[in-house]
Amino acid sequence: MNTITKTNFKFPKQKSVYRGKVRDIYTLKDNTLIMIATDRISAFDVVLPKGIPYKGQILNQIATRALQETEDIVPNWLIATPDPNVSIGQLCEPFKVEMVIRGYLAGHAARVYKDGKRILAGVPLPEGLQENDLFPQHPIITPSTKAENGLHDEDISREDLIRKGIISEKDYSQIEKYTYALFARGTEIAKKKGLLLVDTKYEFGKTADGTIVLIDEIHTPDSSRYFYAEGYEERQENGEPQKQLSKEFVRQWLLSQGFHGKKGQKAPEMSDTFVASVSDRYIELYERIMGERFLPADTSDIEYRIHENIMNYLR
Repeated sequence: MNTITKTNFKFPKQKSVYRGKVRDIYTLKDNTLIMIATDRISAFDVVLPKGIPYKGQILNQIATRALQETEDIVPNWLIATPDPNVSIGQLCEPFKVEMVIRGYLAGHAARVYKDGKRILAGVPLPEGLQENDLFPQHPIITPSTKAENGLHDEDISREDLIRKGIISEKDYSQIEKYTYALFARGTEIAKKKGLLLVDTKYEFGKTADGTIVLIDEIHTPDSSRYFYAEGYEERQENGEPQKQLSKEFVRQWLLSQGFHGKKGQKAPEMSDTFVASVSDRYIELYERIMGERFLPADTSDIEYRIHENIMNYLR
């Protein structure tokens, strides 16, 4: 199966290109943003050596639906999706913070808790929790810095964000309200599909006229963690791992290979079988969260397809 792991397009009025961990972002002179979701996969802020078939399409289509489902809560950057892997929208000045919101003690929060720490991004964590428990003060916001390429995001408290001038108190208060409301909507949508939205992150920016908008992707398997609702309580009572749909199983596989994303470490080789299993997981999550069968796009020449669809839109 073909994948797309890099792009090198030249669009009319192209001003700049930024390649993130997963997306390639082209900015045009009229402040139009073309965001291409590649099939790259990252974990521990490291891009892994192989692409995952259909991953870019899945992320882009889930994010598009999720942005449409939440535009009554907060305006967003999206204008059009001319290709399964492509979103086009307005250029915004992003806030240098990721609004991470957690309903359950899972993933990074669970690892921090296991190490004996009881404060995460300035938020106190109660004693006596076991991994994957619902937070008593459900949910909590644990912001992180938005790191430059190749660097790790760092947990940071609300107070430090404001004190260091990363964001004003007024803007933080607004995106905090949006974050709680978006998580409530995401939780409600997931529940209808038999899923629990465990944790997720939201990113915001400002348009030229100063409007705060939601940017990037939301409620995808790259930005969110989901548990199956059925059997959740029974598994917790028995101390069993939760059945989940997220990228966590990729992180767990990397940890089992001795890879922690530390400086100087080389990502382990991914077998074709493992790559196919990751693709299957992404398709499974798509079908659960979207409530419909996944229809793979034509991948015979992904690069040509994407280029033509973008050019047709721009014309």
